[in-house]
Amino acid sequence: MNDRQPPLPVLVRAAIALLTLLRLRRRREPGETRGDADPSYGTDPTPATERAAGAGRTTGTTAGAELGVAIALLLAGALGGAFCLLYAFDASNTQLLGLSLGLALLSIAAALILAADRVFPRETAVEPRPRLAEGRRSLEVDVVQEFAAGTQGLSRRRLLLGAASTAGVGLGAAALVPLDSLGPNVGQTLDTTPWRRGIPLVDETGRPISAAEVSLGSFITAFPQGADMRELGSPVVVVRVDPATLRLPAGRAGWAPAGLVAYSKICTHAGCAVSLYRSPLDQQTARQGPALVCPCHYSTFDVLHGASVEFGPAGRPLPQLPLSIRADGILIAGGGFSGPIGPSWWSVRREGPTKS
Repeated sequence: MNDRQPPLPVLVRAAIALLTLLRLRRRREPGETRGDADPSYGTDPTPATERAAGAGRTTGTTAGAELGVAIALLLAGALGGAFCLLYAFDASNTQLLGLSLGLALLSIAAALILAADRVFPRETAVEPRPRLAEGRRSLEVDVVQEFAAGTQGLSRRRLLLGAASTAGVGLGAAALVPLDSLGPNVGQTLDTTPWRRGIPLVDETGRPISAAEVSLGSFITAFPQGADMRELGSPVVVVRVDPATLRLPAGRAGWAPAGLVAYSKICTHAGCAVSLYRSPLDQQTARQGPALVCPCHYSTFDVLHGASVEFGPAGRPLPQLPLSIRADGILIAGGGFSGPIGPSWWSVRREGPTKS
C-alpha cells in the first residue's frame, strides 16, 4: 500500500474540476436556451475532430520540446562538472577547459532558444463560446481533459526544474572554481622535487661531489644524480661555514655535517638563479656574515640562519636541503627540501617540507 500523499497542485486541480462539474449539472436542460441568444454566436466552425487532432499535435510538439530543453540543461550541468574536474586535475590543459565551458554555455543557449520557441506559447487565440444547450457536455469533457493534461504536466515540470537545477549547479561551480587562481597563489607549486634520501650530489658534468672539495668560503652548484638538471627543483648551492656559527631553525639538527649547508638555487622572489656568495674574510671583524645573493633584485639570504631574508624583496627563506656524508666522502641528500621551491607567490598558501 502506497502511503505517499499526492502533491498539493493535484488536489487543487481535482477540487476545481469537481466543483466545475457540479455547477454544470445544475444548469438548464439541453433543450433550453436563452431567448436573446444567437444559436450560432461564439461557435467554432472548425469540426471537433480537426480541433482534437490539432490539439494532439500541439501537445506532442510541446512535450518533445520540453524533453529537448531538459536534455540540453542536463548536458550543460554535466559539462560544467567536467570543467571543475579538469580544473582540479589538469588545470594546464586550457584547450579542454575552454571546450567544456564553451559547450556548457552553448547548451544553455540552445535550451533557452528551444524553450522560447516551442515550450512557451506566443500565439493570440480566441476561445470559442459554446452554445449553452450543446456546449455543456463538451465543456465537461474539456474540464476533465484539462485536468488530465495538467496532471501529466506536473511530471514534465519537475523534469524541467530538475534539469535547470543541475545546469545551475554545474555552471555555478564552473564559475566559482577558477576563483581559486586569484590572489597571491598564482602559478606552479613545486612541492615535489627529484631529491630523495641517499641521492648523491653531482656537478654539471655528472661527477659526484665529495665533502672534502668544498672549502671554507667556496660556492658550488650541485644537482641530484640521474635527474634532469633543468628542473627548477634540481639545482642547489653548497657552501661550507664554521659549524660553531650555524644557527639553523629548530628541527634541522644534523642537516649541515662539518658546516656544509645546501639551499635551493631558485630565488624566492622572482625565480632567478642565486649565483652570488658573500663570504667575509674575517668573521671576527665582519659586520655581516656569509650570505647568498640573487643578482636580479639583490635579495640576500643569511646562510647561518637557515637562509633567512636579510635584505631585498624576497618573501621567505631559501628552502634548505639536508645533507649527509657517505662513507666514501661523497655528499648525499638526507631527504627533501624544508619547503616548496620557487617564488613566494607560487606557494604562499602552502608551507612545510617537500615530498621525499
